[in-house]
Amino acid sequence: MNIAIIGTGNIGSGLARTFAKTRHGVVVADRKGGQALADTLKGEGLTVQAASIAEAVAQADAIIFAVPYGAVAAIAAEADFEGKIVIDVTNPITEDFSALSVSGESSAAEEIAKLLPAARVVKAFNTVFAGLYGGSFTFGGHTLQTFVASDDEAARDAVISLAKDAGFDARNAGGLKNARYLEPLGFMNIQFGYMLGQGTEIAPLWLAR
Repeated sequence: MNIAIIGTGNIGSGLARTFAKTRHGVVVADRKGGQALADTLKGEGLTVQAASIAEAVAQADAIIFAVPYGAVAAIAAEADFEGKIVIDVTNPITEDFSALSVSGESSAAEEIAKLLPAARVVKAFNTVFAGLYGGSFTFGGHTLQTFVASDDEAARDAVISLAKDAGFDARNAGGLKNARYLEPLGFMNIQFGYMLGQGTEIAPLWLAR
């Protein structure tokens, strides 16, 4: 599968490092074309392509929005997402980190689905700190989990498969409406990490007997 990662900040670069180590093709894009990140990863022995946002979307099977939630609407207007799997990793947090800007009767993922009605929107990876990408996903005998939600069953299964290829313990989190619960979980993880002093080497874990 060809994966386009839109955004080359901490999350985007971490995801690029992670998926560049799999069998999948990776293209990175930002307002400047993504070449700086592609060059950095080349220096690390990893191969990714760089492209404009429109070019990256056109050649990808799955697109990861690795940008702040507030930037998504502008990106949605720059390319044709019809039929594409769009993976939303955002947590719609206010600038002062005090609350979610979308909550209750909707979620960032559901709002993105409204923006891109012809796309196949999937929520995933929003509970993972950027610094955890590219390294070992093993924590005290447990594997780092990601929770994957979508109303498109085939798209959800495809993202679960992608996540497993990258080394995650990927869990089926049901329909896209469940992003209303996954985003607060991501927000709580941020609260633990930054506000409660636990740092960013942490992640939520769903255990079962």
